[in-house]
Amino acid sequence: MTVQQVLDQLRATPLRLREVTSGVPPELLRTPPGPDEWSANDVLAHLRACSDRWGEAATRIVEEDRPRIRGSEPRIWITKTDYPDLEFGPSLRAFARQRKALLAVLDPLQPEDWQRTGTLVGAGRPVDLSAHTYAERLARHERPHIKQIARTVAAVSG
Repeated sequence: MTVQQVLDQLRATPLRLREVTSGVPPELLRTPPGPDEWSANDVLAHLRACSDRWGEAATRIVEEDRPRIRGSEPRIWITKTDYPDLEFGPSLRAFARQRKALLAVLDPLQPEDWQRTGTLVGAGRPVDLSAHTYAERLARHERPHIKQIARTVAAVSG
């Protein structure tokens, strides 16, 4: 993805989530569409955990000189948060605030800033990853989850 595509997607995610869940009763947002499936609330909790880890990595790369970034699996990180227990509305507002803060870091970057790197450690061999890599990972990851929430809402709304 180009830098502009990444920024556009990151900017759009909170808006799209608000769009696809607008008017849906809170209890339906906590209802999974089937056994072993995630509710809309579960998906949002997952998106927040990913944004915590990958957004923090992109921010550190921009703000620090070649930081060492400890590998962290968002599915493990989520167990250290209260995200799955929160109501959808307040959780989405917190996600939107977090996204606004990330965009405040990313929007003013010059092209060379996107190529700054940090070293990912603790997940196999150390590897250098750029701010663009982390931001793009986040943007690409969110697109299918927005569609998942839309499908989930449709399924539980009957």
